[in-house]
Amino acid sequence: MIKPKLSKSTFIRGLQCEKSLYLYKHHYKLRDPISSSLQTTFDQGTNIGILAQELFPNGVDASPENHFKIVESVGKTLDYINNGESIIYEATFLYNDIISALDILVKENDGWKAYEVKSSTKVTDTYIKDATIQYYTIINSGIDIKDISIVHINNQYVKKGEIDINELFTIESVYDKVLEFLPRIPNEVKRLKNIIESPDTPQVDIGSHCSDPYDCDFKGTCWKHIPEYSVFDISNLNKKKKFDFYNQGIITLDQIDLDNTTLNSNQKLQVQSEIQGSVLIDKDQIRSFIGDLNYPLYFLDFETIRSPIPLFENSRPFQQIVFQYSVHIKKTPSSEIDHEEYLSNPDVDPRIGFVKKIIEDCGTEGDILVYNIGFERSKLVDLIEVFPQYSEKLENIINRLKDLMIPFKKKWYYKSEMKGSFSIKSVLPALTDNLSYDYLEIKEGGTASDTFLQMINKTFEGDEEIKRKQLLEYCKLDTEAMVEILKKLELVIN
Repeated sequence: MIKPKLSKSTFIRGLQCEKSLYLYKHHYKLRDPISSSLQTTFDQGTNIGILAQELFPNGVDASPENHFKIVESVGKTLDYINNGESIIYEATFLYNDIISALDILVKENDGWKAYEVKSSTKVTDTYIKDATIQYYTIINSGIDIKDISIVHINNQYVKKGEIDINELFTIESVYDKVLEFLPRIPNEVKRLKNIIESPDTPQVDIGSHCSDPYDCDFKGTCWKHIPEYSVFDISNLNKKKKFDFYNQGIITLDQIDLDNTTLNSNQKLQVQSEIQGSVLIDKDQIRSFIGDLNYPLYFLDFETIRSPIPLFENSRPFQQIVFQYSVHIKKTPSSEIDHEEYLSNPDVDPRIGFVKKIIEDCGTEGDILVYNIGFERSKLVDLIEVFPQYSEKLENIINRLKDLMIPFKKKWYYKSEMKGSFSIKSVLPALTDNLSYDYLEIKEGGTASDTFLQMINKTFEGDEEIKRKQLLEYCKLDTEAMVEILKKLELVIN
């Protein structure tokens, strides 16, 4: 059986990094495990590709039985063309040891037109290169392409009733840009083939290309000489400066000469704290922050989902939709902590139940502590847009929000264990070992989001009731952590 040397995905991989291409071809098992969030992205891309076929209905499908039999799709595609089919899904072509599957091939009155579907909201340079290698294989297979387009998501679309695919998708011709890049293809193909056929792994050091345009899945191999905490973890330091350090042989923070290095005050603090093990505490600012809090106190955290295909009425592609919250309530400085929570049924729009219960649970007075106020505030504003009848009560909640992140973001309290981060996942273990995310099945928001989205899409495999309990445990720990963090701040000033 013919085994092509390149596909459009390995071509793009090779353009990004020669070493990544070589490892993929010769040491595939070294790839990093696929994260749940990345798998969700892949699944969403597949679903969008299938949905976009409705733009050109009643076509024939040239998909192989499985990925390993993709070469069979080449013959199937040519048979469809010879038999007069005018709409072909997953049309596959092989030329010069390159195999390329196109999402949709359509024959119109003026000739064949190619459409590649992307689950993003704009056309990127990478998509142009991707389309060009497709165009190259198709025209050299004897098919005269009159136009080639990228089909992508229109992020301004708002769902009203059934999905209107003509509004959901934008079709953007990239024909002229493809013709501009086309002359480079033969030389690039030859270069990448030579890399694959070489007996030696290319000597390519780590660099900005490791995450541009995609995060490389061989980082675990190429970055293994970089310690868990390094110059790459300096907060808000631009990528170029990080690699400048690396190229000078500076990898750990204690190797930095602060007297001859330009860093901002927070970055210098991070480096100094790591070297000296020092703790920075501005008691006056912390005291002022705590003194400004009004009881009853509510410790609130949201979880959201994002889908490229709007799932609910009056929602947009990729809009963050709330589906869960946890709130711990402390009525007075000396009172016991109460807890309330909400987790939607995946079969309904989660927002209306969310709105009604959060209004009930958050009362009408007292401060509502969140961690990263911009997120919760923006989600509440979104809810007002969809449910204007609750605007007054939701605005009351918005007006009472205060950000528990502030003392750490402003470095009023900083320890080296925070490693330059003011996220709750970094701050909590630096302040206390009473609570930990380590024992949880769901340890971060991305997994929570992916899990609930799978439940909505009916692709979740496992015991849903057990997983719902795990979702509740995770969200509850987020607000329990906030209670503990405030307690530690109060101890500091007392």
